[in-house]
Amino acid sequence: MFHQLLTPIGHSTALSFLVGIIPIVIVLVLLGVVRAPAWIAALCGLVAGLIEAVAGWQMPFHLALDSVAEGMVFALWPIMWIVWNAMWLYNLSQRTGAFAQFRDWMYRYATEDRRIQLLIIAFSFGALMEGISGFGTPVAIASALLVGLGFPVLEAVTYALIFDTAPVAFGALGVPIVTLGSVTNLNVSALSSMVGRQLPIFAFLLPFYVIVVMGGWKALKGAWPVALVGGLSYALTQFAVANYLGPALPDVLAALVSLVCIVLFTRVWRPKDTDQFRSFAHTGAYREMAAASEAPAGRLWRGWVPWLTVTGVVIVWTFLKVADHGAQKVHWPGLDKQVYLTLYHKPYEAVWAFQPLATGTAILVAVILTALFLRAGWKTFWLAAADTWKQLTFPILTVMFILGLAYLYNYSGMAYTLGVAVAALGSWFPFFSGFLGWIACFLSGSDTSSNALFGNLQVVAANRLHLNPVLMAATNSSGAVMSKMISPQNVTTGVSTGELRGKEGLVIRRTFWHSIILTVILGILVVLQAHAWSGMVPHP
Repeated sequence: MFHQLLTPIGHSTALSFLVGIIPIVIVLVLLGVVRAPAWIAALCGLVAGLIEAVAGWQMPFHLALDSVAEGMVFALWPIMWIVWNAMWLYNLSQRTGAFAQFRDWMYRYATEDRRIQLLIIAFSFGALMEGISGFGTPVAIASALLVGLGFPVLEAVTYALIFDTAPVAFGALGVPIVTLGSVTNLNVSALSSMVGRQLPIFAFLLPFYVIVVMGGWKALKGAWPVALVGGLSYALTQFAVANYLGPALPDVLAALVSLVCIVLFTRVWRPKDTDQFRSFAHTGAYREMAAASEAPAGRLWRGWVPWLTVTGVVIVWTFLKVADHGAQKVHWPGLDKQVYLTLYHKPYEAVWAFQPLATGTAILVAVILTALFLRAGWKTFWLAAADTWKQLTFPILTVMFILGLAYLYNYSGMAYTLGVAVAALGSWFPFFSGFLGWIACFLSGSDTSSNALFGNLQVVAANRLHLNPVLMAATNSSGAVMSKMISPQNVTTGVSTGELRGKEGLVIRRTFWHSIILTVILGILVVLQAHAWSGMVPHP
């Protein structure tokens, strides 16, 4: 049995941390500086990780390969199975004209002001998609909608990625929080409540923040009332649902409430400077499209069919626990219980949960139902599938490589080396604890995987430092959401529908500092919650 080494480089925590973080730095530099395609950056990081795991952390080569293989299989199922079907739904809506009708609905019934369109699509609608599927599909779909409304491609993807921070911890109907509870043995309701006392603050601020990023203070001056309505309605709903109903529905309900509030509010109020922020450069282009949409106005409801269908199917699927039927736990050959977790003093189980009726299958059912509702023929149905294959070939490779690296970090002990180094900061730990989740989510692209990786480490550090374990575990989840905007897995899926495919580095250069700024703000909030506002922290 291989025993993980926590400080293998000179028996020094600091040196081991610096060496252990090299594969992550390689991925970031290749993406953000060299501007290499995401799959190449992820492959190079994986190769560097394999060398370090074997030579530095003394992991047997066959165990290293086994851990990479498990990560790659997990990337295919369930992650890319979810992404594939969500993108298939998007492409079906494109080929049937429903996507264009959804765009036209925005013009006719919502607004032509691109600041408000940004809130409706990237904030509210994107959060709804995150609550259902996640894994980059909200960014791909929301950014495609924004581009259809006249937004430059790079800006559309950037805004969608930044907005995707608000809902992630409660994504896929609360799976990240449920996972966090299972690995930490903490009460799921308490964890839901704690995350629900952190992320709503960011959900409230993000509409103001992104509008400033888009057009400066001048843009916010004219649109702050709608930013207030959107952010406040989302934040209050997310807080209430997370604290009183649990982790399953904060995203879905908050997204729906904020979307309705924004649309209704803009029916009775509009910014005085809308002419300066129309989504098309020329007013004539907008008028031509608006006039064209007058004739089929009665059919614009078709634009909502794909998204209402997938929302209904996934919610029903989840509450009926359909995914549990036929589920199997596969003990990974050659890896299960062959690694000893030095930090936790127990063998490491390598179990792949195979659910043939997982969320991805629910979305596939929604694809089929949508095809029936929209009367799409078999040719259109399979052409949409072919479109999906063209879009996702390289994203699939990227996700396989980055998840292989994430699992290698996990089983080799490199991830725990990074965690122990951060936990050794003592009184500074509450400020930096969010960066543990940040690192894990960067690697895996998943808040769920981040919680599985570092959730228990946060609890161990909290107990050693006499901090509330619920606060620190929840902070891992909240910290993870801040790196979704720079995770290669998330970004490569997010750009799969547009002209930025293979140019993920351009996007990450735009989002990197926003990710750092928001994580620093989270650190300040956690310090206050740990010391000054400890009364608002639920008991374990």
